[in-house]
Amino acid sequence: MAALGLGLQVRQFSTSVLRQALIRPPIDVYGVGGRYATALFSAASKQKKLEQVEKEMGTLSALIKDPKLSSIVMNPHVKRSLKLKFFGDAMTKANLSPITVNLITVLADNGRLTVTADVVGAFAKMMSAHRGEVICTVTTAHPLDEANLADLKVALNGFLAKGETLILETKSDASILGGMIVSIGDKYVDMSTKTKIHKLTKIIRDS
Repeated sequence: MAALGLGLQVRQFSTSVLRQALIRPPIDVYGVGGRYATALFSAASKQKKLEQVEKEMGTLSALIKDPKLSSIVMNPHVKRSLKLKFFGDAMTKANLSPITVNLITVLADNGRLTVTADVVGAFAKMMSAHRGEVICTVTTAHPLDEANLADLKVALNGFLAKGETLILETKSDASILGGMIVSIGDKYVDMSTKTKIHKLTKIIRDS
């Protein structure tokens, strides 16, 4: 009954955002998870509950990592109504707000519970941007030494606007062979040796 009683809230969450002007997040995050996160950001912003919802996304992330709950809600063979019941019970115990409950209900109704983690991640990026944090991920073939890392930070800080703070994450991936791949905010630049070789190979083949 509790799950069925959420029906009206579901429609309010999923359609009211479409009918009203969206409050756009500071950055665009693409993909299915990004679209849901954008609607969530708009709904939370209008109700002035961005920080509360951000905290609840952390709780939500912990819930979907629970083996027992995950084995049910992420199982494609389990009925949506049953998934919603189990998830709904867990959210009630966690005392999550109607905004977060409505998000999960919409995801369940649309058969999209499997992208919950993507929504949580996308919302986190939006909130970081909202606080003036610019998330940057740099992937290199080998770990950067301290000198190169310092130079990289100086270069990346040059792209920031006044009041923005760089949040840098570095990764190593030997498969890119050399160079680097930079993802900063909603921008993505692939300067890897692997990609350069692929482009050169394509030019040779097409010539």
